[in-house]
Amino acid sequence: MNDEINRINWKCRRGMREIDLLLREFSSTSIKKLNSNDLSVFDEILNYDDQKLYDFIFKNESLGNKEHEDFINKNLKTFSKQGNF
Repeated sequence: MNDEINRINWKCRRGMREIDLLLREFSSTSIKKLNSNDLSVFDEILNYDDQKLYDFIFKNESLGNKEHEDFINKNLKTFSKQGNF
């Protein structure tokens, strides 16, 4: 499990500053709290390019995947609104 978390942490390093800060901060504080299914979904979300993630998180443009959108709404959007980002 540690190898998987380390791999996912590495995938959180992004080119777009806003996405990089959000993903890395979420990962460093919350990744160990995720169950195996949520960890898998988070890993899948990290396959999106930065612009697509930015457009969904900050502009509410659909990703076309309800499971991914629900995870982001529940975890990443609320995380950023709590002042953690």
